[in-house]
Amino acid sequence: MAVLRALKVAALFCCCAGVSAHNRQPRFSVIAFFTGKEDPAHISFVRETERWFPEMAAKYNFSYDTTSNWRNLNADFLARYQVVVFLDTRPEDPTQRAAFQTYMEHGGAWMGFHFAGFALTPSAYPANWDWYHNTFLGSGSYVSNTWRPTSAILRVEDRNHPATAHLPETFRSSPSEWYRWEKDLRQNPDIDILLSIDSTSFPLGTGPKPHEIWHIGYYPVVWTNKNYRMIYLNMGHNDIDYEHKYNATNKTLSQTLNSRAETVRRRSMSLSDAQLLRAIAASWAGPRTVLKAGHSNTAVSVYSAAYAWGS
Repeated sequence: MAVLRALKVAALFCCCAGVSAHNRQPRFSVIAFFTGKEDPAHISFVRETERWFPEMAAKYNFSYDTTSNWRNLNADFLARYQVVVFLDTRPEDPTQRAAFQTYMEHGGAWMGFHFAGFALTPSAYPANWDWYHNTFLGSGSYVSNTWRPTSAILRVEDRNHPATAHLPETFRSSPSEWYRWEKDLRQNPDIDILLSIDSTSFPLGTGPKPHEIWHIGYYPVVWTNKNYRMIYLNMGHNDIDYEHKYNATNKTLSQTLNSRAETVRRRSMSLSDAQLLRAIAASWAGPRTVLKAGHSNTAVSVYSAAYAWGS
């Protein structure tokens, strides 16, 4: 049933946007950068995107390329694309960082997931990129996280943004490792918080360390910067069988883009995080469209935001 709903809504998007099934050039082009060499949970998410994003590109008429060669983060290469995605990390080379900043300051669009926002000194990813972490993302350094990867009830903070306008007031997400940040994004006038962790999620996390279980606080998980065409999503860390309870490998126990999630305090409907991504992908395409309830939450927001950016 969820698959049928997704197909129906995809058809609706295409009709509203005036997209024909054949003989159309892609509405926009996306390049996704990834590393895929660290945490098995991040690698699992990257593998998931390798299946999911091309399916969305075919359905909604955009092109989607990937590269693990961060030397491609240069002006000539980026000129081919309207959207850049950081799937699991950030660039480290100063020249690449400068090229990305220039791209964004000249109207490029960006989507970042989970570890793409991470910075911590000391670590292999130190807080040494002031513009990216303090101006662009606005969150500063990573401070702490929940453990294990746990489903949370998320609250829509901005119902006027196209990425969240058609989501339920609250809904249950796929499992993820949730981050706490150095800076309070509520105090930054440039930041528009779209989703946060609802207080009904607490206690959030299972430990075993006490500080890995959150009992109180405010935690934004999806936001935009009003000065750029961008969106950051804290999702992107699948649950993994780290303890090898099921077999000798790091088996994936949850998915971010293809899972089902429950609507909270509303009529029953089938939703999953993939809906938010479909929404943002659509917002890159150009004309706005009307979104209907009934798919996965992450994709609907992605799809809507993309239409807004492309207009």
